[in-house]
Amino acid sequence: MEAQQSKHTANVSAPGAPRRSMHDAGNGHSRMLKVYAEDRDCVKAARDLAGSYLQAWGLAYAVDDARLVVSELVGNVVHHAVPDDRLSKPDARRRIDVWLINWPGLLGIGVSDEDSTPPDLPAGEFISPELADDFREALVPDRGRGLLIVQRLADAVWWSPGLKGSGKTVWARLDLDRLWAENSA
Repeated sequence: MEAQQSKHTANVSAPGAPRRSMHDAGNGHSRMLKVYAEDRDCVKAARDLAGSYLQAWGLAYAVDDARLVVSELVGNVVHHAVPDDRLSKPDARRRIDVWLINWPGLLGIGVSDEDSTPPDLPAGEFISPELADDFREALVPDRGRGLLIVQRLADAVWWSPGLKGSGKTVWARLDLDRLWAENSA
């Protein structure tokens, strides 16, 4: 498992202005975590590392939602992703990259894998709360709940193809102002 910190900061102060702390969320920063799907505790490790970084960045109010998003996205890779170039290599390890991007006002979470198959993002249909109680069994599917949970927690969910022609990244964006308001109420 590896972690890398970006070398660039956002919103750099004007020349001569005092520099803010590197842990000031206004500076913006990112981390990339690398785990392997075959490691027994890879989901827990990614979730715990994400929580630790968010705590260090002063985003304690975002930790619970972000940890759940990371858990679901990494879990999807573990259970569903088959790397494009490893179908004929049965013992090859499957790499998972977890991206945490803190930018003023938002938190981006990306999970990259080596499978180019697009994710099956749920449609996100609205069901009236009055009807939901009567049809609860029909509304909770046996499979595919992970991305539905991510869509409910995040302000936006999308995916992008890998940069080198294989793989993909599933992205979730969390609005930090919304999370702050929800957790301080």
